[in-house]
Parts: sequence; C-alpha cells; structure tokens
Amino acid sequence: MDLRQLEYFVHVAELGSFTKAAAILDVAQPALSRQVRRLEIELRQTLLYRNGRGVTPTEAGKRLLAHGRGILLQFDRARQEVEDARGSPVGRVVVGVPHSIGRLLTAPFVGEFRRAFPRATLSITEGLTVHLHEWLLSGRIDVAVLHDPMPSPGLEFLPLSEDPLFLIERRGKARAAPGATIAVKELSEVPLIIPSRPHPLRMLIETRLASLGRKISIALEIDAVGAIVDLVTQGYGHAIVTQNALLIAADAAKLTARRIVSPRITSTLALATSAERPDTVLGRQTAALIAGFVPQALAQAARRAGGRRKP
Repeated sequence: MDLRQLEYFVHVAELGSFTKAAAILDVAQPALSRQVRRLEIELRQTLLYRNGRGVTPTEAGKRLLAHGRGILLQFDRARQEVEDARGSPVGRVVVGVPHSIGRLLTAPFVGEFRRAFPRATLSITEGLTVHLHEWLLSGRIDVAVLHDPMPSPGLEFLPLSEDPLFLIERRGKARAAPGATIAVKELSEVPLIIPSRPHPLRMLIETRLASLGRKISIALEIDAVGAIVDLVTQGYGHAIVTQNALLIAADAAKLTARRIVSPRITSTLALATSAERPDTVLGRQTAALIAGFVPQALAQAARRAGGRRKP
C-alpha cells in the first residue's frame, strides 16, 4: 500500500463516485480505478460496492476510510511542519465557530488571518456548539470557538469572554426601560423558544431553574439562533439569547430585551483545541491569533452597537 493509493481510495469513498474523484484529483478515471483495485488485491478485501449509481464502502472499506483519513492528515501535518521551517506557516487550518457569532467574527478574522499567514489557507465552518465539539474530536476541524463547552478529556479549553444573557420578546406598546432585568425564577413563567438538548444554552437554563425548584416552559424547540429571533419578532414566544446574538439580530429594533439576573447568568465563550492529536505550527499560531482576536472583536462590536441597540 502506498500513500497515493490510499489518497485515491479516500476520495472515491467520500465522494461515492470514481468520476467525481477523478475530476478532483485530476487523474484519468481508468488509472484511478486501477489503483483502487490494486489496493483491494493487496489487502485481499473488497473495499467498495460498485453499482450504477456510484460506490459505497464495504465494512472493510469503512475501517480503511477511518484510518486513511487520519494517515493522510498526519502526513499533511508532517509536510507542513517541514515547510514551516522556511518561514511563514503554510498549509490549511479549519476553524469552527458558532452560528450565533459567525457574522460578528468571520469577515474581520479572515483579514487578520491573511495578514498573519499570507501563505496559508483558512477554512471556516459554522455550526452548533455540540456539532463543533464532535467535529473537533474527530479531526474534521482543527480549532473551535464554543459556547459553554462540556468538559472533555480529549479537548483543551481557554476561556475567551463572558457573554450576558437576555430574555427577548416582541416589542409592544409598553417598552422595557433601559437596563430592565428579569429574575431567573421568572423564566419558568414565560413560554420559551429554545434549542433542544443537549444545546449548552438549554442545559444551562434548565440547570439554573432546577436549582430553584422550577421547570422550563417550552413553546418551541428550534436549533437555529437566527430562526429563534425571527419567531420571537413574529410573536411566537420569548427566547433567551446572548448579548452577541442580540447585537447581530437583523430586527433588534422590534425586540425588547431584559438582562437575566438574580443570579446573573452568563455564557462562556471558549477556545477549544485537541488534547490528543499532534498540532502544527499553523494550528498553534491560529489558536493564538483567535485567543487575542475574539475578545477584542466582540468588545468593538458591543461599542459600535451601544448607541444604536441598547437592550
């Protein structure tokens, strides 16, 4: 087995098609098929089920695919380490960010990254914290920014900021006074549009209410911050959001927001990296760049919005 055969097999298995893999790899399809077939002969295993619609991995193929991804990733990282010795880091790094702050961070961070690492490639993936957590553990992403991450032996965390939580509702004739608040125990009395379990925000609110002998009142379960805010503006219920999510809400002027107090609840934004996989120079330096960039970017966004959107 050589690295080229493994790379060819991984592309075919992931794409489910020899034709698509050949186009991406810029290899003639017959040559690609021969290399994969030689790999099967060498391993004495059928790795792919072939049919008129494409290919799917066999059980043996699934096992090789899982190992193959890791092997190719390690080889790519080793190559990056060698090339990094010549100067500015090269290679590709994948960063995961929550949907709730993607609009605040993505565009300005791209500029910061390009200035810091002109020879490197950046990929940014948005997702729910629970999904970003899984992708980081599996190696799909290299670095992530997470909301209230659950402890994990496979990950290392660095707190970046504390984000206050607000209860929002559609603005009516009677507007909440600036600086209006609501006690945690009162949250059980309003119908909430809230993410499903195990979303960190959902778990945080349920835990706090349970400590007071209260239960959450659910109007709708929605796993998308943007959709939750839209539903609130249409009058379907109340929602609990972070201050950062409120800053980027398109219809913030249609909302009334009250800070949650007694006790005050905040959402912790943390930088997460793998504690098990070997990192690269680019990965380490990207994590360091994020650690300095995120708190400053969020503070600047809050200052810009301060005069326009006071909760």
